[in-house]
Amino acid sequence: VLGVLWMKEDESVNDFFSRTLVIANKMTAHGESLSQSQIVEKILRSMTTKFEYVVCSIEQSSDTTTMSIDELQSSLLVHEGRMNHHKVKQEEQALKISNLGRGNGNTRGRGRGSFSRGRGRGRTSNSKEYVECYKCHKLGHYQSECLNWEENANFAAEFNEHEEILLMTQQHSCTNTSDQ
Repeated sequence: VLGVLWMKEDESVNDFFSRTLVIANKMTAHGESLSQSQIVEKILRSMTTKFEYVVCSIEQSSDTTTMSIDELQSSLLVHEGRMNHHKVKQEEQALKISNLGRGNGNTRGRGRGSFSRGRGRGRTSNSKEYVECYKCHKLGHYQSECLNWEENANFAAEFNEHEEILLMTQQHSCTNTSDQ
């Protein structure tokens, strides 16, 4: 049964391991003897192509005959986390690029929107949905409305109120001792 087991393209590492271990446990319950190394080898052979170079790296750097299932799972989870983080970053970048294409290209400076000149009111939008803050680089508000900016400004004001001040003066007199 483990011979026909393959990871699905949209399946997570945890889900694939759960599915594999359920099958392996059923096989051992029916009298089949499976070692951890057999399960590890089968999992490595059954991973999707997006894990191919990680599988090669694990096979090159580790002894898969002594590797535990938990060690393999944690290695693959680290890689999956990196892939998911990279995918999120790509989606955010794509969203920013797609939002730049909106309007008539008249969005300079703080991104206050594009205003048309001429007769009539036009259809200008006052939505801040696609505006990016210059302070925290998040969408939906200007730098002047940024909570991070206000928190830092209040912190500086509080710091100045409670700060002790020490003022020093120094007086240096220079007398000319030569009375010629």
